Amino acid sequence: MALNLRTLVAALLVLALLLVPVYAAFIGNNFILSVCTRMVILAIAATSLNLIMGYGGMVSFGHAAYLGIGGYVVGILAFEGIYSGFIQWPLALVVSAVFALVIGALSLRTKGVYFIMITLAFAQMIYYVGVSLSRYGADDGLTIQRRSQFGDLINMSHKATFYYVCLACLFITLFVVWRLVNSRFGMAIQGARSNDTRMRAIGFPTYRYKLTCFVIAGTICGLAGALLANHTDFISPAVMHWTRSGDLIVMVVLGGMATLFGPLIGTVAFLALEEALPFVMSKTIDPYFIPSGIRPSEYWQIILGPLLLLVVLFARGGIDGFLARISDKEPS
Repeated sequence: MALNLRTLVAALLVLALLLVPVYAAFIGNNFILSVCTRMVILAIAATSLNLIMGYGGMVSFGHAAYLGIGGYVVGILAFEGIYSGFIQWPLALVVSAVFALVIGALSLRTKGVYFIMITLAFAQMIYYVGVSLSRYGADDGLTIQRRSQFGDLINMSHKATFYYVCLACLFITLFVVWRLVNSRFGMAIQGARSNDTRMRAIGFPTYRYKLTCFVIAGTICGLAGALLANHTDFISPAVMHWTRSGDLIVMVVLGGMATLFGPLIGTVAFLALEEALPFVMSKTIDPYFIPSGIRPSEYWQIILGPLLLLVVLFARGGIDGFLARISDKEPS
């Protein structure tokens, strides 16, 4: 692979993620480690969404439901006294896969805006089921008293160890997605995205291919949900709300759809802006509004929205696509 700006940025991002715990320990600030752990977990969810949306053309507006399903499996088992990660995590994957199978089997019989609305409807149904679970906190959510236990193998309570577990899961997810999209299966999925009718005419059962892809994506997102529940020690129906699915879509589009590292880049950029904008605005803009008692930093989304719009308008293909165009212009 030729060394260009695109691959250099991806390599530097991976290196930076590997060194985050070292840097956090050096400056004695665990907040950075916590933020980066969240970035890594949501990058797993965004990568799984990119598999169906970027490569498969299936725009799911209910993908965050699997975050909640995976998280609630961990939370409910912990509430009932089952803390073993060897039980919690496989069950989170299985339950997420079953829900993805049911949702996908019905949703994939439609196309376009109908597919979007059906996935949204299913996600909201699951959201309201979470709200109705009074035994497990209902709308207030469920506090997880103890993280998943793996005996003496892994200490999930150690922040740096947990971060590297999440990072390993991210790298495994990227590898699995890379192998899938470059396999015969992946080529069939991408072919169905371009021309489903022609793919069926030459003998490919595109419905089964897309359903399998949908289930794989839901399962991976369920893993992200299990990790997120362990990270926050808390799970609530808000994780499954349609706005969280919208955030995942923004992360994928911002980074670049149908690219391997695009979702990771988009997640890091989106969450970095989410953390940095309120701080920067509080230091630069808020002082001018102190006499009026208004704090513009509380409305930082007003700045984030136009920034995302500029990326969509002027960086076609997201950040990864922008870097690719710059790389193509570089003299060989």
